[in-house]
Amino acid sequence: MFKKKIVALSAIMIAGLMTFQANVSADAVEEKPYLSLGADLSASQKSKVLELLGVKENELDQYKVVKVTNKDEHKYLDDYLDSSVIGTHALSSVLIEKRDKGEGIDVTTKNITYCTAGMYENALTTAGVTDANVTVAGPFNITGTAALVGAMNAYEDMTGENISSESKDAATNELVVTSKLADQLNDSEKAEQFLALIKEKVLSDDAKTKEDINTIIDECSKDLDVNITDDQREQIAELMQKINKLDLNVNDLKEQASKIYDKLSEMDIDAQGIFAKIKTVLSSIFAALSGLLQ
Repeated sequence: MFKKKIVALSAIMIAGLMTFQANVSADAVEEKPYLSLGADLSASQKSKVLELLGVKENELDQYKVVKVTNKDEHKYLDDYLDSSVIGTHALSSVLIEKRDKGEGIDVTTKNITYCTAGMYENALTTAGVTDANVTVAGPFNITGTAALVGAMNAYEDMTGENISSESKDAATNELVVTSKLADQLNDSEKAEQFLALIKEKVLSDDAKTKEDINTIIDECSKDLDVNITDDQREQIAELMQKINKLDLNVNDLKEQASKIYDKLSEMDIDAQGIFAKIKTVLSSIFAALSGLLQ
């Protein structure tokens, strides 16, 4: 039960931050770093979080600061976590800063014991976030699941780019699914690699049906030696159906979450989907035949 509470608290971080709608137009981008603080932080907890984020309290005017409430957290997490797990206090905090184009997403965590930096990077790429430094912190050890929401809203505010409700939902869903899988596998890195690999293959194959997606899930399970339950397989398949509707670019995905995909390459894992491989082979055959006929 304690671990569930921690998971929810982290999930809360994600949701709370999503709450704030972007009110900055594309031609009036917010240049200040964006700081989202849990509304229920005590004075001492706030001081601790600011210290972890490298923010001095007397310099808060240099940041765009918002507060995330527990109500905000429930708004985005109730579909994926029990209310008792989400809890009644908003404590998660996030600092997000824009990076130069092409530098990708870089996540650092402080007092986050459940969600890894890779899990956040995976989910943020699903949301369409690009080129950002993200620091997630808690006043004490928490899972950090809820921090994603704040990061997405911060990104909207800074860039003036809207993140659709569908993208936010898929990203939140992905982080929760990955966190639960990591708990079951007792291996956070393996869980984030597994979801990243499935996502890339689904997008490269443009796999829309559950049958095609399940084929990819089974293939990735063998590639990474991951054993999942039928229920987990169903949850992942439903998540991937959502993700495939978001019009994500595979190359952008690999660039933004490069640490994860570089590691998969080092492991000699082929991220190209089955149907994409067939297309490649057929293209080679047709090219060879065309050469013979010339």
